[in-house]
Amino acid sequence: MRYLPLTPKDRTDMLKAAGVKSVDEFYTMVPAAAKLPKLIDLPLHQGEIEVERALTRMAAKNHPAGSGPFFLGAGCYNHHIPATVDHLIQRSEFLTSYTPYQPEISQGTLTAIFEFQTMIANLTGMDIANASMYDGATATAEAALMARRITGRANIHIHGQLHPQYREVIETYIQSYEGVAVKNSAPDENAACFIVQTPDFYGEPQKLDALRKQCTDSGALLIIVINEILSLGLLPPPVEADIVCGEAQSIGVPMSFGGPHLGFFACKQDYLRQMPGRLCGETVDKDGRRSFVLTLSTREQHIRREKATSNICTNQGLFALAFTIHMSLLGEIGFKKLARLNHEKACALADRLAKVKKIKLPNKTFFNEFVVELPMNAAETVKKLTAQGIIAGLPLEGGKLLVAATEMTTESDINTLAEVLENMCAVAGVKEVA
Repeated sequence: MRYLPLTPKDRTDMLKAAGVKSVDEFYTMVPAAAKLPKLIDLPLHQGEIEVERALTRMAAKNHPAGSGPFFLGAGCYNHHIPATVDHLIQRSEFLTSYTPYQPEISQGTLTAIFEFQTMIANLTGMDIANASMYDGATATAEAALMARRITGRANIHIHGQLHPQYREVIETYIQSYEGVAVKNSAPDENAACFIVQTPDFYGEPQKLDALRKQCTDSGALLIIVINEILSLGLLPPPVEADIVCGEAQSIGVPMSFGGPHLGFFACKQDYLRQMPGRLCGETVDKDGRRSFVLTLSTREQHIRREKATSNICTNQGLFALAFTIHMSLLGEIGFKKLARLNHEKACALADRLAKVKKIKLPNKTFFNEFVVELPMNAAETVKKLTAQGIIAGLPLEGGKLLVAATEMTTESDINTLAEVLENMCAVAGVKEVA
């Protein structure tokens, strides 16, 4: 009865009060084809000990990043998180807060949000940043819709290798809009925006000057997407952009088997009132003391629906706090050192893999992620390496494999991957790889 508190009598009394004989009568409007003919294949109720054992067995099937060589990136990266971060965000003032924006009681939370905004604005070179988004993919989709509102144009143009999941989210967002196309081409007179990811999905940093000129000439907004925010520790801020958005998971936020993560969003001052989400501003109270208040909230819950710029209903407040704490611990010098360390690890990985016969490395430049071309199918290779406790990366088409390195990647990890691939490449095309 611990998890099923209703007794048979309780159910009988509730059905009688509702005027029906069984729960099934509540679902008479549901088509028969949409109903399950029988219970799904799950165990029925068990005791707490049995449930714990069953869930523990299931969890043991997972392969956490720290349990062996790990080279998977593609927008979700294995970084070290100082113990201080978790310790602070689990304080009850932060962990249990819901809609913590009332200025008279939440100055600590509002201060943290303001600091987060300041950090993002400084990193991206933009005038203003909001109080965070769900993740990089939805932030990018919101940026595209924002560009359509600003320009009054319909189409969304994409340059080069945008993360495929980001594109899928954009296409999902625009399904309710008529006459909107997503194109892989330079912007034209009907382009609302030109979306560029840097480093791109294959790890290549992009030169932005020429892309900026294309947008200036066509009247489209330039949206820069960054799904590895740590790259801004080495690469210059994308000041050429009108909007900069992306994923900030690398700082303070665990991979969590794919989410939830932390989106960020920044733009030029001119576009402030079209920005989605929330914005915390600095002011003074009646005694002249520095204080903070929620300044802008452009969703339909707060303002008239027709004036809303977005229906995003919240921000990743706790993760934005985690980011802010981690960045505060690093400082500007520490952030740059961490970025350089990641690049050095990736260079060491690339140098070692380049020595493996039959492997090619097509990237001209990269930050901490690059493509490896194998003489065998990448998906099958990843599957075989996973069975050996090695997460080799993200398989792309054919023999292409996307690999990443971070400060968590050891020399031993690199050698292990290289040695296994050497053995596999040696027999590739000669006989079935064992």
